[in-house]
Amino acid sequence: MNKLRDLPSQAGAALPPASPEEAINVAHLVKVYKTTRAVDDISFSIPRGSVTGLLGGNGAGKTTTIAMIMGLVLPTSGRISVLGCPMPRQRDHVLGRMNFESPYVDMPGRLTVRQNLTVFGRLYAVENLKDRIRELAGDLDLTEFIDRPSRKLSAGQKTRVALAKALVNRPELLLLDEPTASLDPDTADWIRGHLEDYRRQCGATILLASHNMLEVERLCDRVIIMKRGHIADDDTPTRILSRYNRATLEEVFLDVARGRVQESQL
Repeated sequence: MNKLRDLPSQAGAALPPASPEEAINVAHLVKVYKTTRAVDDISFSIPRGSVTGLLGGNGAGKTTTIAMIMGLVLPTSGRISVLGCPMPRQRDHVLGRMNFESPYVDMPGRLTVRQNLTVFGRLYAVENLKDRIRELAGDLDLTEFIDRPSRKLSAGQKTRVALAKALVNRPELLLLDEPTASLDPDTADWIRGHLEDYRRQCGATILLASHNMLEVERLCDRVIIMKRGHIADDDTPTRILSRYNRATLEEVFLDVARGRVQESQL
């Protein structure tokens, strides 16, 4: 079997066609590692131009889900469509239109910031790359250290460089994994503001995995909460807060993680 062309689908489950208005469509997605079902029959669609938070504790299945959306991990069954293209079969049509950012993924430390951005820009075949790097350096305040080796940067500087790398190809779809982890409040707020500006200006779609509930409440139009490979809830932040009768998403997160019932069900 050609694994990139003949993905098995969920037995007996109808997989409806993806809509062109959807940036991501996931149908009956399953990923099994030996005896562990890391992702267990989840389905959701994300409209273009929206910001969606993907929440859940450690082991909930968030990272595996993102890896399958990116075409890095092969699903056991189900279907994924990204920007109208089935994944991973047509990932070559999509990879240049999306990007990923995580502070946990280090760039080569011996290379300068400019050299790192040049390497990634060439991988994405970015036109007028020198101009694009100059633009990003101005937008993200990188100019002071653009020719400094990446290993000599502070945590906040590394995060800004990682975001520049993620934006170098002007992606239509941006996947973020804890984008402001370990940052001071001022730098974290600055990063969030730039993400909001980029989404508004470019009409980009953002999928955000985060444990920072204030960040999710500020940025996201919608929240998908995962637990043990399943989707535990999926709605706007306002409706989720109302349903659980909670003041913050952090309180809702704890309710879901600890198995408490929704207040509306009492």
